[in-house]
Amino acid sequence: MWMTDQRYLTGQLLLALPGIGDPRFERAVIAMCSHDAEGAMGIGIGSHRPDFDLHTLLDQFKISTEGIGKHPVHIGGPVEPQRGFVLHSLDWGGQGTLQVGNRWALSSTLDILRVIGTPKGPSRWLIALGYAGWGAGQLDSEMKRHGWHVTGGSDDLIFDTEPKQRWHRAFADAGIDDRLLSPNSGTA
Repeated sequence: MWMTDQRYLTGQLLLALPGIGDPRFERAVIAMCSHDAEGAMGIGIGSHRPDFDLHTLLDQFKISTEGIGKHPVHIGGPVEPQRGFVLHSLDWGGQGTLQVGNRWALSSTLDILRVIGTPKGPSRWLIALGYAGWGAGQLDSEMKRHGWHVTGGSDDLIFDTEPKQRWHRAFADAGIDDRLLSPNSGTA
């Protein structure tokens, strides 16, 4: 398990707790790509669009799908849902690629779409449309209330686990039985 500076959540996973209060984030798993005093940004990896897959996306850009299997396109978040992102392993980098700690990278240019599924591309990747974003101090404030759990997660969980199973597996990997989580928070 990989951990980072505890003040910030870059390189970790945010897991929505039951009762988060926002239906857009029910059972959300968000790979945090940046978090600092200016705000935070993450890519949702817990659900995918049933009506839209990688072939549909590549066809829109007239990029060949030959030799590329079917892959889901994830619902990355409610912000800019038409903007695409590729969360991928560190073995590929292009112009504008953001390295997220020593864990993964984030790219959002057509260059990566052209090499996805080829020997020139990253060995592990997933595609999402949209992202989750927070202004300065917003996520820090949310973390003080009931709503989110933070875990380091594993690269296998991110890249090899079915999207619908990521939320359950992330809690299980953290030693938490998600069936025991309450949608209500208490006060002490």
